[in-house]
Amino acid sequence: MTTSSAGSGRDGTAGAAARPPMREALVAAAFRLFLERGYEQTTVDDIVALAGVGRRSFFRYFPSKEDVVFPDHERCLTDMTAFLAASADTDEPVRRVCDAARQVLLIYAENPAFSVQRYRLTKKVPGLRAYELSVVWRYERALADYLRGRFAGRPDGILRADVIAAAVVAAHNNALRSWLRSDGKGDASAAVDHALGLVQQAFGTPAGTGAGEGAAAPASAAEQAEPRPAAPSRPVTAGHPDDVVVVVSRRDAPLWRVVQEVETALGRG
Repeated sequence: MTTSSAGSGRDGTAGAAARPPMREALVAAAFRLFLERGYEQTTVDDIVALAGVGRRSFFRYFPSKEDVVFPDHERCLTDMTAFLAASADTDEPVRRVCDAARQVLLIYAENPAFSVQRYRLTKKVPGLRAYELSVVWRYERALADYLRGRFAGRPDGILRADVIAAAVVAAHNNALRSWLRSDGKGDASAAVDHALGLVQQAFGTPAGTGAGEGAAAPASAAEQAEPRPAAPSRPVTAGHPDDVVVVVSRRDAPLWRVVQEVETALGRG
């Protein structure tokens, strides 16, 4: 789309239309400065000065400097939560959460160049990496909350919901990061579909066996009473540093045991 120059129009209307919306202008200014100066060296005052707006305008759209790096995740989280809330009882729950996760991919695929740029920036700045992990956790909780509702009444409903939600996020992120590492080349949708397909094969309900309860039969009373030992963690001997490792632990396990399991899963124990 072409636009008129800022000086055209007697009342400046065409010039106003040519300028990007303030939110997009702030994001563009922020990333320009992040690339030129570095993230840590860029302040909110620097961003608003380049964008030509005031500090109040910045905080009207973004609570913090970190939020300007991830300007679309709040919208995506809202859309994904609404998508899950609109589910019917006949929707197969694992397929439904996989379809919800695909909505996250859409925000990355809308602008591959920006997504790759943000990925590179996040890798360099530990604070942004921590912020990103908190965002990912919110996606996972939204998926888990939906699945907990669908598996309510099952003896393993909460555990099953949390494990499936973690698996969906891990599969999605593994494929997404592979695409980002390739500079956004290739078919991201195909890669994510393949990864999520593995989750559906492992946890989903086969066609014709009922939509809502998953393929596994409920545990017997004896099985429910007898606690099962956790499966031994295996060191990660290959993979990429960005790969996601999921460790499942008992809720009442002491913190030192959880840390030990994480270190073992990462091959550091």
